[in-house]
Amino acid sequence: MMRRTRKFALTAVTTAAVLTLAACSGSGGKGAETQSGGVAAGQADTPRMKIIMVTHAPAGDTFWDIIQKGAQAAAAKDNVDLTYTSDPDAPKQAALLQNAIDQKPDGIALTMPNPDALADGIAKAKAAGIPVVGLNAGVDSWQKLGLLEYFGQDESIAGQAFGNKLDDAGAKHALCVIQTQGQTQLEARCNGVKQTFKGQTEVLNVNGEDATATQSTIQAKLQQDKSIDYVVTLGAPIALLAVKSVSGAGSSAKVTTFDLNKALVAAIKDGSVLWAIDQQPFLQGYLAIDALWLYKYNGDISGGGIAPVLTGPAFIDKSNVDAVSAFADRGTR
Repeated sequence: MMRRTRKFALTAVTTAAVLTLAACSGSGGKGAETQSGGVAAGQADTPRMKIIMVTHAPAGDTFWDIIQKGAQAAAAKDNVDLTYTSDPDAPKQAALLQNAIDQKPDGIALTMPNPDALADGIAKAKAAGIPVVGLNAGVDSWQKLGLLEYFGQDESIAGQAFGNKLDDAGAKHALCVIQTQGQTQLEARCNGVKQTFKGQTEVLNVNGEDATATQSTIQAKLQQDKSIDYVVTLGAPIALLAVKSVSGAGSSAKVTTFDLNKALVAAIKDGSVLWAIDQQPFLQGYLAIDALWLYKYNGDISGGGIAPVLTGPAFIDKSNVDAVSAFADRGTR
């Protein structure tokens, strides 16, 4: 059941006709820290601000490159000195948050896949007068933890929509693959599928940071249970591994997924993946940085602090994949 506040959730739209992407150094990864030093000041003539983004991105996941590009685009426009840090391990992400607080930035943008691990750090940021906005993960926790705003997808709603689409496709037995056990947003997706899908939903946990192990685990499950007719993955890289697993197992299962990247767009075009949910990660990164600039400059709070700004879900399949193909080619979808 949708909570009352979700009825007022805003569907995010971009207001700028053109986003100027500046060349920024580095890329996010496990334990990595990169700065957009050397970026020319963007369109804003406001004093230079420092904002730190702390995410749970694993190394090598192209989804997070898209979020970072969105953040960099907003930073270039808003005259922001942006620092990006990430680690998928909850205690290590909490340590990165503390490090960010110690730098006394003008704002922090934060993902919250494990809210309890970050609660103390968020409280310290608030006590230090540092505004914090959430993005991508933590839609059920951002208000309770006192964040100003949240930009992302309601994963329960997305999962429910996914379940309905499986019903429409005539699926009977879906395997929902979780690549990082314990992350609340991933579990919410599979739980959402279970709520609406009339067939059987089975959850399989894999180690998403080990591609070989992930592929072999999915393949072994498909070999063991031939009744599985749909594989539901929760990230584009996992979907592409699942395609190989289906082939290796001699299975007739169809592959579907959450999230998008350039390679996944190609897989939808060639039919090896039937559809994907796009939560628009570029928009999440962009809005999180732009929101902190707007708050410091004009006291603006999107959603009034009571509703998240939703960036998804939107289904991408063969009927509309060409519309996003050019954006995927440049690495922003």
